[in-house]
Amino acid sequence: MIFSVAYFHSIFLLTKRAIMREQIQVGNIEVNRIIETEAPDWAPLTFFPECTKEMLESQLNWLQPRFLDPASGNLIFTTQSYLLQTTHHNILIDSCVGEQKTRKYSPEWNLKSNTGYLAKLSATGLSPDSIDYVLCTHLHPDHVGWNTKLIDGRWVPTFPNAKYLFSKTEHAFWKTKSSKHPTKYDDGCYQDSILPIEEAGQALIVDDTHSLNDEISLVPSPGHTPGHTSVKLRSNGAQAVFSGDLMHSVLQCVYPDLVSQACFDKDLARATRKAFLQSASESQTQVFTAHFPSPSAGYIRRSGEAYSFVYAD
Repeated sequence: MIFSVAYFHSIFLLTKRAIMREQIQVGNIEVNRIIETEAPDWAPLTFFPECTKEMLESQLNWLQPRFLDPASGNLIFTTQSYLLQTTHHNILIDSCVGEQKTRKYSPEWNLKSNTGYLAKLSATGLSPDSIDYVLCTHLHPDHVGWNTKLIDGRWVPTFPNAKYLFSKTEHAFWKTKSSKHPTKYDDGCYQDSILPIEEAGQALIVDDTHSLNDEISLVPSPGHTPGHTSVKLRSNGAQAVFSGDLMHSVLQCVYPDLVSQACFDKDLARATRKAFLQSASESQTQVFTAHFPSPSAGYIRRSGEAYSFVYAD
């Protein structure tokens, strides 16, 4: 399906205005983005193996330059955490790639250093000691990396006063995989980013559906990984959802059947995404994505048989 240039130009203008905002308010909850990186990353036909050249070229008039870099031809991805400040707690959703971690499957993540991530967190007025909860939507390396940091040759919790919530299904899956081989299945991230949290007594293994409080809850959104969860907010009449890797790119709004090469159960990932897109569009829920380019938050709109993503104004 091809959308008009004028329509996506309007979306681009909304995006430019929204980029200037450092904070977003959802009811009584203040949301900040802690961006580790934002840059051209994967080639679209590699990342989405079922995407054809024709499918991609029919969308280039609006994909470039915001969502796809014309120079490299790669999709622009953001790797980020969301910081939620409620009346009582400071909560971090996902923790990016981290530093000094061996990631042979992703050379650009391997032994990354000097990301400035902790300085960006401090710029919000909070320190790692101030974080009360870390919620991991799933346990892939780019969502758990800053769970720990390297001190005197040991991986220790980056957020020493936080409880780290892992869904039961997700945790059990990766724990089993890691016990079979410590690096083969997850590039070693269970060993350096999850196990040290358990050993420090800071891990909370919770049901896939779990309420942290009256405003924040985990809801299952499996497919990308077996126990993938999204984080739902309801506060003072406002509602939002942090979708994790339920979708990676705006292309998956236009083509909901596209699945990434990293998806565990492709059929389930498709079904979960389609149900999510329909529900979010009908409920007018604000969606905070993990990897969409800045400002990463917006609304799902129905467009014929497909959908579009309209950035929050």
